[in-house]
Amino acid sequence: MTEKIKNFQDLRIWQKGIEIVKDIYILSKKFPKEELYGLTSQMRRSVVSIPSNIAEGFRRYHNKEYKQFLYIALGSCAELETQIIIANELNYINDTDKTEVIEKIKYICRMTIKLIQKL
Repeated sequence: MTEKIKNFQDLRIWQKGIEIVKDIYILSKKFPKEELYGLTSQMRRSVVSIPSNIAEGFRRYHNKEYKQFLYIALGSCAELETQIIIANELNYINDTDKTEVIEKIKYICRMTIKLIQKL
């Protein structure tokens, strides 16, 4: 029997979003100090936006609004993926970290699309 999800914190997609937030904060901590208000800040805002929009949409209680917030989360995923590529091109992160993070982003995207389809 499937339990009804009562809180956004019960959503696996939100939990995965929090995991990637931690990953990005750890990775970006190693960026040059001159990037603190540039790429570091932008990546952190993008990644925080993913679980934040999932949570906000969940609390809207209307599928149309919920979907809109999930689409915003998808946009933040694309933004973050672009920033990861830029960080790699600038040699702020290595190829292994780039690949791992992008795979996590793509996983969240797939989960988000499936959730949108279910709503």
